[in-house]
Amino acid sequence: METEKSNISKAEELKTLANEAFNARKYSQAIDLYTQAIELNGGNAVYYSNRAFAHLRLEEYGSAIQDASKAIEIDPKYSKGYYRRGAAYIGLGKFKEALKDFQQVKKMSPNDPDATKKLKECEKAVMKLKFEEAIAAPESERRSIAESIDFHTIDVEPQYSGARIEGDVVTLDFVKKMMEDFKNQKFLHKRYAFQIVLQTREILQSLPSLVDIHVPNGKRFTVCGDVHGQFYDLLNIFELNGLPSEENPYLFNGDFVDRGSFSLEVILTLFAFKCMSPSAIYLARGNHESKSMNKIYGFEGEVRSKLNDTFVELFAEVFCFLPLAHVINEKVFVVHGGLFSVDGVKLSDIRSINRFCEPPEEGLMCEILWSDPQPLPGRGPSKRGVGLSFGPDVTEQFLQENNLDLVVRSHEVKDEGYEIEHDGKLITVFSAPNYCDQMGNKGAFIRFEAPDLKPNIVTFSAVPHPDVKPMAYANNFLRMFS
Repeated sequence: METEKSNISKAEELKTLANEAFNARKYSQAIDLYTQAIELNGGNAVYYSNRAFAHLRLEEYGSAIQDASKAIEIDPKYSKGYYRRGAAYIGLGKFKEALKDFQQVKKMSPNDPDATKKLKECEKAVMKLKFEEAIAAPESERRSIAESIDFHTIDVEPQYSGARIEGDVVTLDFVKKMMEDFKNQKFLHKRYAFQIVLQTREILQSLPSLVDIHVPNGKRFTVCGDVHGQFYDLLNIFELNGLPSEENPYLFNGDFVDRGSFSLEVILTLFAFKCMSPSAIYLARGNHESKSMNKIYGFEGEVRSKLNDTFVELFAEVFCFLPLAHVINEKVFVVHGGLFSVDGVKLSDIRSINRFCEPPEEGLMCEILWSDPQPLPGRGPSKRGVGLSFGPDVTEQFLQENNLDLVVRSHEVKDEGYEIEHDGKLITVFSAPNYCDQMGNKGAFIRFEAPDLKPNIVTFSAVPHPDVKPMAYANNFLRMFS
């Protein structure tokens, strides 16, 4: 009895410490402390619900759903459990599941204006989804939006003073002028925006799903992780490491857009460099280069606000053309998310993926975009609710079977901008410092020099940006939770 009392008391102390860590935005630390409290007193719904909240902040929606469900199991009348599970479903774009949870919250707190507001927004989102499903053309009948656009017919007004492309060739001078205009919060004329996106589509269309990169001896190659619409931090990367060129090539490893509110500026800059010199910059698809993510996390709203609906469709189409993985000098495998739920996946299997579609909810393409490493051997469920977690043995086996030395991936915010795991065989690199203006993390990029390709990791801090908050263009509903 005394031991039990002592455990309950210690668990409460740990919860207090966890709450403090949460308020200081140290979400991983908060999760560890809530976990210790749960180990001492596993029958407390609050601990699970609070841990779910910390998982939500880290975008670990799968773990948040698990914890919120446990809180509900312990106390079916605990409204915060339903509330947090609903929020996690929204993060995954599962509005129908979220609706059930918010209906429950409203039933338990009929006079709560916040619960009423969230339920209404959720009902609106589900109605919109049903309407879109009803009017969507079957896959076989869908036409390419790109083929209906001729940018040559779009006139540029005489008073337009921004960057101009002369003829069909994107030059370095144009890209520099465009970046300077973006820096000063000026827009690019839609004629040139169409030209850049359409030319990029042509270049990407001819590439395989897995691209081989050759770095000559004595030359260097830079890999960047998620940029997430943080345009001013992208400019800082170029300040620190030089502009992309054939002598100074880059690979941007997915998640160019969403979250940050300068996603259009980021994607047009990266695409313009691709048009200027295809071997100066390589681009991989991330899980956020998809319709469902762009609808929720801001890119769709931003494109609609700064350009128009046609561009929303065009970007969605071109994102499906982005390669899924890269191999540098037959030694370094670079992918946005991670490895696979089955053994024996060969590089040839990745090459043969038909990537020209929205990401499926399972299979190799899904796992490439969504998976995460775990410290324990084997495989486990994904903390995100999509893909899986894979251990050091899975990494080791994949590298051995494909005669590779290293996996580089992105997809996860890291305090130092990077993390080396799996006995040094796997590096996560994340290039959006102070992610969403609130995580306090550094950004990083990796320089490789041939022939040894030893990773040289450079970290950097966030730079100031104009007073436009992250998620400024995001789904109304999601903004309520951020």
